[in-house]
Amino acid sequence: MDYHTDMITKHQMKNTHLEHAEDSILTGDLSVLDWFINPGALSVKIDGAPAIVFGTNPANGKFFVGTKSVFNKVKIKINHSHEEIDQNHQGQVADILHACFDYLPVTESIYQCDFIGFGGSDTYTPNTITYQFPEVVDQKIIIAPHTCYFAESDLRDAVAMPDRAIWNDTDTVKFVKPETYILHNQEAFFDVEEIVKFARQMAQTVTFVDNKGAAHLKKVFNTFIRVGAVLDDEALAIAGNCDINLIRLWKLVKSIKEDCLFLCRHLGPAAYLGRDRIDAEGYVMTNEFGMFKLVNREVFSHANFTMQKNW
Repeated sequence: MDYHTDMITKHQMKNTHLEHAEDSILTGDLSVLDWFINPGALSVKIDGAPAIVFGTNPANGKFFVGTKSVFNKVKIKINHSHEEIDQNHQGQVADILHACFDYLPVTESIYQCDFIGFGGSDTYTPNTITYQFPEVVDQKIIIAPHTCYFAESDLRDAVAMPDRAIWNDTDTVKFVKPETYILHNQEAFFDVEEIVKFARQMAQTVTFVDNKGAAHLKKVFNTFIRVGAVLDDEALAIAGNCDINLIRLWKLVKSIKEDCLFLCRHLGPAAYLGRDRIDAEGYVMTNEFGMFKLVNREVFSHANFTMQKNW
């Protein structure tokens, strides 16, 4: 398995929620197995909130800021001015968007980032994870860019791709986009390739579900993780009303993901979950076979479901 974190990928995808690697196989789409063993662009997943989208609206050529609601199909909330921010948002989200409108760079592109906080401290807990910077941040706002979008005429048709831009701090904005790398453990790479081969063989014995069944199974998985229940094969199959072999394949793919996650590292700010020092919430890798997140669900998804948030 040959990972290259500096690879510039041409892969694009529809603007949809990032999938856990193991969840993608539920309907019989096994492209994630190719995704595991091919080079890709790797980025660290920063746990900020809320999500901020900014750039130039292709519909009118104006600079805008917003949340992910800019991509809504019906109730669209795109803010081209402070007045529109006040019309569409309130409370802390409005305060954050006002600052973003004032301080983010005007760009012809469209970017999504996570908001980390306002300057003036060295420690921030924007969502579940606490980040500690080596010194007090002097800039007005701190954001973590991660996705670039292309939209020809309307944001509702936006296509997502990894953000390959180089972000230099300005007087008003601190950009958090840590350098990433892979531990070169050849034995571990070989193990992943062998397990992927076994997963392909195992898939031949599985009865997959349709999109509706997959949506139900994802809710079941999240419920078990939220309450800290054991991910027992039989219990999950009964709750998900599916073939137990599908659960076994799902768990095998999940284990491959965790093996890959173990090899990922970054050079960003120190991160803590509660009082425990951690590497990161996870990573996102993109190549020609897809864009998926590498996250330890029992640790980080459970914490995200259950820990009190600061915003």
